Amino acid sequence: MKEIPARGRFGVTDLMLLTMAAIWAINFSVVKYATTMISPMAFTGMRVGICAVLLAAIVIWQRKPLPVTRDILVLLTLGIVGNGLYQLLFVEGVSRTRAGNAALIVAAAPGFIAVASRMRGIERASRRVLSGIALSIVGVGFVVLGSSASSSRENTFLGSLLVFSGVLCWTAYTVGLQPFTKRIDPIQLAAIPMAGGLIPLVFTTIPAIANTDWTAVTFGGWASMFYASVLSMVVGYLFWYRGLKVLGPTRTASYSNLQPVIALAVAWIFLHEVPTAWQIVGVATIMSGVLLTRS
Repeated sequence: MKEIPARGRFGVTDLMLLTMAAIWAINFSVVKYATTMISPMAFTGMRVGICAVLLAAIVIWQRKPLPVTRDILVLLTLGIVGNGLYQLLFVEGVSRTRAGNAALIVAAAPGFIAVASRMRGIERASRRVLSGIALSIVGVGFVVLGSSASSSRENTFLGSLLVFSGVLCWTAYTVGLQPFTKRIDPIQLAAIPMAGGLIPLVFTTIPAIANTDWTAVTFGGWASMFYASVLSMVVGYLFWYRGLKVLGPTRTASYSNLQPVIALAVAWIFLHEVPTAWQIVGVATIMSGVLLTRS
């Protein structure tokens, strides 16, 4: 049955993106939990490394022709930004702030993606969409200000800024990847940038990996590693690339706006992070902006 494109009815791709949003929402708490046992640097290097190996194995098993050399080089470069720098900033940021804060900041990504897509001529954005983007950015500002105002050790201004910087990397990566979604196999589209992401991680995470006592990591730590690498980065990314190909970057990114509510609830239940007043204001503002952007 043929998938109905971007403006059509709810289809298989939409269901995949809903699943992706749930996986990624839970991942904030998973990463926060894991980095209490494993250093953020070591966790990031292992996470991306496991994902890269799995995706490379699938590519080899498929035995499909690889893209031309020029495309491979561009995808590797995008991977440095989207899978290397982003993952470093994301994990380091989550380890220094509340999981709920990180989820709220990431929720503003669709707004930035819509702006970047418009600048690249990929998609148009109306005044209503631009107003929604502005609201989302204001909402992120509330969350970041709340971080700086809090005396809680885990809820730091630096952590929120690191996550926000990661969002900018993810925006550049998503928009840059869009032209390749029409002509490159989704598995290869996931595997090649993931290999690119390993380039900066080789230089930044190897010492942390070597200095980690992996025998002391509990079952919960290894389960978190499995979730954050296999489910979040392999399954979640494949669903994301499917969305880019079928629905385009803005509509695909809009599904990530479901993450904050799920992430806040999971963090409240499992990490005992009671939502703050700043987070509540941020949710209201960001979600209002999302509704305008989605319209």
